[in-house]
Amino acid sequence: MGLKGFVEGGIASIVAGVATHPLDLIKVRMQLQGEGNPAVHSLRPALAFQTNSHGAIHAPPPHPHAAPRVGLVSVGMRIVQQDGVAALFSGVSATVLRQTLYSTTRMGLYDIMKRKWSDPSTGNMPLISKIAAGLIAGGIGAAVGNPADVAMVRMQADGRLPSAQRRNYKSVIDAISQMAKNEGVASLWRGSSLTVNRAMLVTASQLASYDQIKETILDKGLMRDGLGTHVTASFAAGFVAAVVSNPVDVIKTRVMNMKVEPGAAPPYSGAIDCIVKTVRSEGPMALYKGFVPTISRQGPFTVVLFVTLEQVRKLLKDF
Repeated sequence: MGLKGFVEGGIASIVAGVATHPLDLIKVRMQLQGEGNPAVHSLRPALAFQTNSHGAIHAPPPHPHAAPRVGLVSVGMRIVQQDGVAALFSGVSATVLRQTLYSTTRMGLYDIMKRKWSDPSTGNMPLISKIAAGLIAGGIGAAVGNPADVAMVRMQADGRLPSAQRRNYKSVIDAISQMAKNEGVASLWRGSSLTVNRAMLVTASQLASYDQIKETILDKGLMRDGLGTHVTASFAAGFVAAVVSNPVDVIKTRVMNMKVEPGAAPPYSGAIDCIVKTVRSEGPMALYKGFVPTISRQGPFTVVLFVTLEQVRKLLKDF
């Protein structure tokens, strides 16, 4: 029974991960916009601009070296124009490995706890128990899948670097082996505290909210248990997960992607240092960089994940 939950969750996660990989890649590229360039800032309220003696508002002049901030579609088009359509799937092998390790573990563990903690008479689990199960399952899954997560971030971000600075990993296995060889085995768990924290938040918000919303819809008779209910509950769960996890995701991406030169101090000494430097140089809204692609990816990912999961459960119900 327990193994079945891992298989069902793993299949659904891999399908969802591959289907939404281009959106995840664009999200990573957008989260790295402005990094290391103090002239690049998030939009500020008008009152933050300077005023003259007549009360007229003046925006500060653009920095001559500031790169223009571009959006979801622009980033995607730029990737395709520069490197071809296949570039949208850069790092997809790492995504498959990450979903195999991380999501299979978290989905399977959540399923085990859900079965143990649910009310036998109703089959439902209290919301607080759902959240606790998500936190535990997400944390363990992230610790297991962190090497693949680091490789995925680096492979997705590689295309934004000048050709001479690209790492040019051939595959996820090549990425992991090169990191272990050149930077030490510990580099495979770089940003692991952030990965674990993010995974705990995502799993708790995503799985708990999906189950809770689905139960509410069915209990109130708003919809029948079918595709419509699954899509509605999963899209709402994706939105909740995106709002909760985006700040941690931005910091995680930057810490994992930082390039540490031999003998030189790393750009960030840790998560807190990264938060401070990011907010100081780019403003607090920098923590929500890439939110549009995050929700654009998290929504479809969660929909594909749970719709596929429900179908896989039907197919495997007799096993």
